[in-house]
This record gives sequence, structure tokens and C-alpha cells, in this order.
Amino acid sequence: MKISVIPISLDGEIKKGDDLISKILDSKSYAGLLDGDILVFTQKIISKQEGQIIKLSKIKPSLLAIGIASAYAKDPRIIQIILDESKRIIRMKNGIIISETRLGFVCANAGVDESNIESGYASVLPKNPQRSAAKLKREIKKKTGKDVAVIISDTFGRPFREGQIDVAIGYSGILPILDYAGTRDSFGKKLHVTAIAIVDEICAASELVRGKSDQTPIAIVRNYKFKNKERKLSDLLRIKANDLFR
Repeated sequence: MKISVIPISLDGEIKKGDDLISKILDSKSYAGLLDGDILVFTQKIISKQEGQIIKLSKIKPSLLAIGIASAYAKDPRIIQIILDESKRIIRMKNGIIISETRLGFVCANAGVDESNIESGYASVLPKNPQRSAAKLKREIKKKTGKDVAVIISDTFGRPFREGQIDVAIGYSGILPILDYAGTRDSFGKKLHVTAIAIVDEICAASELVRGKSDQTPIAIVRNYKFKNKERKLSDLLRIKANDLFR
């Protein structure tokens, strides 16, 4: 099986309400879609398109946000947005805030980000990335006639590993985890706990051609044979009782 990862660049900044699918079809780098393709969108363009952009001058930080910001030499307005986007703070150390977001993701700064955005603003995660992915899938089918899978990716850190990696925060039309439990390895031994998060692996592969500052927020992953099944976002989230890091 030969898998291709094809970058798609977009002209200009994405704004609230933009038609992302029309922008893809108009892109000079777009060379068509095939049934069975997987489109990976960065979280940032979804947040921009959905208006999940916050003007810092409109934020009034609480006393708690001001106190945390003072201790970590950070903007108290950013801290307030992190608090607003968090279900709970898990750890704060060395200027790093790890929190659990309202969607259940455990990540740095609750996904609040100032990169690749106009100064004086911050982006937050989409309100419902699972719904966003399903909507994009429907729009692609309507405008191109092609049946594809859609994944929305973001960059997360990992316990015990340096560097970040892109993972899925929303998906539609693809089974997110390939579970090998009950099958046998090459020596005939029965597998019990091997489950591969294929949507995360696809996101990581797509980042190799997208980069972080190349105006290439979308990639097509082609020739990967996946199961077209819908699942809940929670299927990717390890519950606290089974999480050895919390």
C-alpha cells in the first residue's frame, strides 16, 4: 500500500464565515479529490472560520488570573481565557499550565493560542470539533460528489517525550481506533491491549507536509484504507481512572 500526503495551500487569511470548501476548490494547489480520501484540517483555520477568536482588549482578568499571570510572567488576559476554557487545571509549573478543557482534552493552556493570528488576539478550540468535521464532510460531498473522511488536528505535547505532535480533536467518516485485541501476532500470540489511534497517526503524517507557517493548513491523505464508521469524540479520550499520569 502506497500512501500519499498532499498539501493544500490557501491564499489569504481565513475569516469568520468563509467557505472553506470553496477556498480549497479555488486553490492553485488543489488537484482534485477521490472517494476514500482523508482531508486533515488544522484547528486554527476551523477556529478562525467559526469565529473562535478573542480580542484581548475585551477580556477583564479576574484576581485569580492576575495572580497566576504574575507568578508566571504571563498576560493575565491570556490566563483568564485559559481559565474560561478549562474544566480544571491539572498542573502549573515552570510557566506551563496543563489543563483539562471543556471537551475533555488534556493539553497545554487549554488550547488557547496566539500563533498564526493577528497581534492582540487569541484563538480557542472549536466549540464542537466533531460537529465541525461532520459539516465539512457533508459540504465536500455536496460540492464535489466525493465521499471522504475529515479530521481536525491540533498540536499537543506528550508525557515523557520532547517535542509536540499533531493529533485529532475531531473527525467524521472514519473509525478513529484500530483495535487488534483478539487477533494474533506473527508468532501466533493473542493480542490483548493493542489499539492504534489511526486518526492521530494520520494527523502526524499530514503535519509533515503542512508545516506551521507555510499557509498550508490542509492536507489530503490518499490510499489509506480505513473503515467508514462514525464514533464519539470520547472514544479517543482516556478516562481518568485509566490514566496513570493524572
